[in-house]
Amino acid sequence: MRGEHDDRHDAGPGLDPSGTGSGLPGTPEGLKRLLAKVQNWAPYVDGLLLDDVADVLDDHMPGEDEVAEHAQRLCSHLTRLVNLAVASTADERNRGVADLVERGRELWSQALPAEHAQAVGHIRRMAWTLNALLELLVKHQCITSEP
Repeated sequence: MRGEHDDRHDAGPGLDPSGTGSGLPGTPEGLKRLLAKVQNWAPYVDGLLLDDVADVLDDHMPGEDEVAEHAQRLCSHLTRLVNLAVASTADERNRGVADLVERGRELWSQALPAEHAQAVGHIRRMAWTLNALLELLVKHQCITSEP
């Protein structure tokens, strides 16, 4: 499935899980592995990001059975945008971006609270951070336009 990661198949850069070296980039197996990674690559920003942010910030409070899934999806989006901000050095050029990068890292490193209302507050903070970071990355031309 797109965007999912299976650690069993990731033995590090260019290595296959068996450790035989047959997954090195210049080998046929390595090229197949690289192709599979490219085909499964998810873009930094897509319509799903905005949909996920809207779902969490909507007036409707997510149910207890929805919070963990929202947290996982938002964490994935947040990780991608933070990585984009750092890779583009936008965090070094703009204090607002740097603050949001720090806030994003802080949020994704925290465990989801067990109490429902606190968990909803946590995912809403993630969504607000995502939205603000997206706007600044567009403003600073790290992303050409919002989807």
